[in-house]
Amino acid sequence: MAEESLHKHFAPYAPKKGEEYMNSKQLAHFRTILDTLKQELIQDIERTVHTMQDEATVFADPNDRASQETDIALELRNRDRERKLIKKIDETINRIDKDDYGFCNSCGIEIGLKRLEARPTATLCIDCKTLEEVREKQVAK
Repeated sequence: MAEESLHKHFAPYAPKKGEEYMNSKQLAHFRTILDTLKQELIQDIERTVHTMQDEATVFADPNDRASQETDIALELRNRDRERKLIKKIDETINRIDKDDYGFCNSCGIEIGLKRLEARPTATLCIDCKTLEEVREKQVAK
């Protein structure tokens, strides 16, 4: 997916010794990552729309038609995930604008640069996220 391609475009942020967490350089770095990811997702969505319009063929064979419908359904499901990710990116950019980015929504501590590099839209520190996943597993049983 598009998040995987981030590592090809951007070198991880290397903090200087004694540098303040979530200073203007760090915020600018993550904003650039998020903006780039959002643009890639939008381009993917537009490309899908054009491809689906170009490939709109009515097949006489029911098996071909079923195969095409399955492909379209899968593609639409992927695009829906990307649409949700775009919404999450917009929310994250809003957090950057409010100087609230990089801190856990649950406990308020620093999420950490390495975690944000891996998942720029993260809103929980690793400990709170782990606890959330454990709770989800317990509820699911």
